[in-house]
Amino acid sequence: MSIQIIRPGLLTTVQDEGRFGYRRYGVPVGGSMDMFAARAANILVGNSRHDAVLEITMSGPELQVQTNQLVSLCGADLSATVDRQPVPLWRPVLLRAGSVLKFGACRHGLRAYLAFAGGIDVPEVMGSRSTDVKTGFGGFHGRALRAADVLDMGSIQDQVRQWMRFMEEQLGDNKSMVAPAWLLSERERPNYYGKAVVRVMQGQDCAEFSAESLDRFYTEDYLISPQSDRMGYRMQGLRLELDRPLHRLSEAVTFGTVQVPTDGQPIVLMADHQTIGGYPVIAQVAAVDLPILAQARPGSRVSFAEITHEEARDLYIERERNLRLLDQLIRRKMAEMEAVY
Repeated sequence: MSIQIIRPGLLTTVQDEGRFGYRRYGVPVGGSMDMFAARAANILVGNSRHDAVLEITMSGPELQVQTNQLVSLCGADLSATVDRQPVPLWRPVLLRAGSVLKFGACRHGLRAYLAFAGGIDVPEVMGSRSTDVKTGFGGFHGRALRAADVLDMGSIQDQVRQWMRFMEEQLGDNKSMVAPAWLLSERERPNYYGKAVVRVMQGQDCAEFSAESLDRFYTEDYLISPQSDRMGYRMQGLRLELDRPLHRLSEAVTFGTVQVPTDGQPIVLMADHQTIGGYPVIAQVAAVDLPILAQARPGSRVSFAEITHEEARDLYIERERNLRLLDQLIRRKMAEMEAVY
């Protein structure tokens, strides 16, 4: 099974959970910016959490499925349609062979994640199928997708195939797609809507900042600069200042580390961040709120709210529990279809 890219969109890449174990060599983890949406999309089509998906940024592609394909689309609403019919988000959708999936205006969010049953079959590089565009490896030939590219899909599990047979009967002879009435409810997703409020924990250098600067960081809004990308989000707002000059060695940083360079404007490190950094660290974004940042557009406003490490841990555990429950639910539905067929 395969799909053909008719139009690539602004930035469409193959991503998974990233490559681990190579940071000591200077290789970033990378992977999906919004890991929640990517994982949910995989779960909804019966994939493993490690399967590769398409990360679609702002302006989506146009692609054609060569065979009947079970897909799911999660994250940003990029006005996806098949034969002028809206493609529902946050649920499995069966597309008829030959159908053309198109994307239009970005209604909300920034990045959509498109999963295919069986995952996207591209070679693993250092244990991951993620695309590292800056260094040119991983994904599909180490680059964003282009017109006329053809992506192959991996093997589909028997349970998923039986579920597809059930949906194909609903497809009939005159529909381009079919989807169940249920979906992943809004209350189970990150709060993508409205102004982004991002919860953070104190960073290792927060005590080195002036009391006034710390107050600014937690009470003032910041604007996401147009110079932001998958490596880092540059924030624009009131200048943050240290009580005294701080000279420190470069140390390990991670997804969500909030650094403050000499200009006093915070930078939140994102999925393709460097492996070490020497700027003072004022905060660390809680893992559960990284998807909120990933869906915030340049030019939008962000505010930071302080929580404890214990609160961040509990929120993370709750999010993981919900994702596992979703996976169990989907597996149960597939087992029911397998028993019928």
